[in-house]
Amino acid sequence: MMTPLSPMPVSAAGANEVTPPVTTISPAVLPADAAGLLATTRQQVLLEGRGLDERQVLAVLELADEALPELLALAHEVRMRWCGPEVEVEGIVSLKTGGCPEDCHFCSQSGKFESPVRSAWLDVPSLVEAAKATAATGATEFCIVAAVRGPDTRLMTQVREGVAAIRAAVDINVACSLGMLTQEQVDELVAMGVHRYNHNLETARSHFPNVVTTHSWDERLDTCRMVRAAGMELCCGAIIGVGESLAQRAELAAQLAALEPDEVPLNFLNPRPGTPFGDLPPVEPREALRTIAAFRLAMPRTILRYAGGREITLGDLADKGMLGGINAVIVGNYLTTLGQSPDVDLAMLDRLSMPIKSLQATL
Repeated sequence: MMTPLSPMPVSAAGANEVTPPVTTISPAVLPADAAGLLATTRQQVLLEGRGLDERQVLAVLELADEALPELLALAHEVRMRWCGPEVEVEGIVSLKTGGCPEDCHFCSQSGKFESPVRSAWLDVPSLVEAAKATAATGATEFCIVAAVRGPDTRLMTQVREGVAAIRAAVDINVACSLGMLTQEQVDELVAMGVHRYNHNLETARSHFPNVVTTHSWDERLDTCRMVRAAGMELCCGAIIGVGESLAQRAELAAQLAALEPDEVPLNFLNPRPGTPFGDLPPVEPREALRTIAAFRLAMPRTILRYAGGREITLGDLADKGMLGGINAVIVGNYLTTLGQSPDVDLAMLDRLSMPIKSLQATL
């Protein structure tokens, strides 16, 4: 029997100050159906390299807690075989914070909600300093993020100047996340030398209207397809715990797999005050670990990144995610919430004997 998890207290403001639960996950004798599912999955994904389909992902998400140790071990084997031991480390910075016209119900940067976040811009010298600080951690990727529907002329100008200044000052890949793009803007980012573009699907197509109403899931998909076609690496992920069912979580995994992104960041809802999802509970830790493993088994060769909300969701189980399919981390703070010190994540990687991926520019 596994030790039950105690509740994870958070502050009234929903901040990331978390008292992690003390948890153990022990092997168990599995029922025949669970053992059979894992055996079939081992053959298909680990040995043949074929990711799970939507129906199979749902079966994994529905596995009982007793199967979790074996599931995580298999997902780790898959990661090691098809991705290798290296971990990609990334830092992010918000060029434009707050005041976004979209109504993503989980996001405190929306100008439509009564959240404490207010609009602010970062100047180019500050971007360069943030990139230098990120590179000093050993990170190979630095992502410039803006809270917008899509970039206007002012934003594209500042991104152009920022990318040029960063590339002149520090040896690091530059990524961007600027909302929905036109083909002209995609081409301009390629010309700047932007290495990777982030644009998350966020949730399954069937659930998306319950999460965002000011734009469609297909509009997001169009930007992702243009990025892929232009030759930039595509970072396209999800936020887990926004009211979706397990079936919709499996649907999303299959939709992401079909898009074939280079990287999938997994965010877990950190309920933000003033947003429509501010009262939703954080994802239960074992459910989060099952989700990590399931997404790894759906996408055996993809970079699967720890992103926002993992601290409040996983607590002392962060190592289990790294040993359950994760092979990339965002270090430092997120866009409007505090992360943990980069030293904590770097110490975790050292403790797990996981080397940091070296810098390899692809453009």
